[in-house]
Amino acid sequence: MNNEQLEALAQELCDTFEIYAPPVPVELMLRQPKENMWDEVDPSQLSGTFMNLSERFSPRMSLARLLVRHITMSEWGKQHNLPAVIVDKESINNFARKILMPREMVEGLTASMRNPTTMSTHFEVPESDAEERLLEMS
Repeated sequence: MNNEQLEALAQELCDTFEIYAPPVPVELMLRQPKENMWDEVDPSQLSGTFMNLSERFSPRMSLARLLVRHITMSEWGKQHNLPAVIVDKESINNFARKILMPREMVEGLTASMRNPTTMSTHFEVPESDAEERLLEMS
């Protein structure tokens, strides 16, 4: 599976959950999965050690990584061959960024908004992840 296929899967998730504008509601996706996806997760039950608090919006990235893990091991994820692709921390982070900042939404931004600071606020992600996403897409 290549990068474009992961982009398409991130968009398919947004379409399935009827998400058309940022911020992508990862907590809601964890709590209310669609049929044949993952088991419901209550993010309020997570321990504080799970959450990364290093930057503004870091907890949302932690939740997105948790979502990626659940998606990957779900029946939906297996049907889309995700266990063969999401194999390490880097691939988890990569797919989490794609889910939180889907290509269509990023491309819908004006050129002046496509910078880490603005994207961080717009998508509610850490600036470092917004910067990484811009690099992935360039």
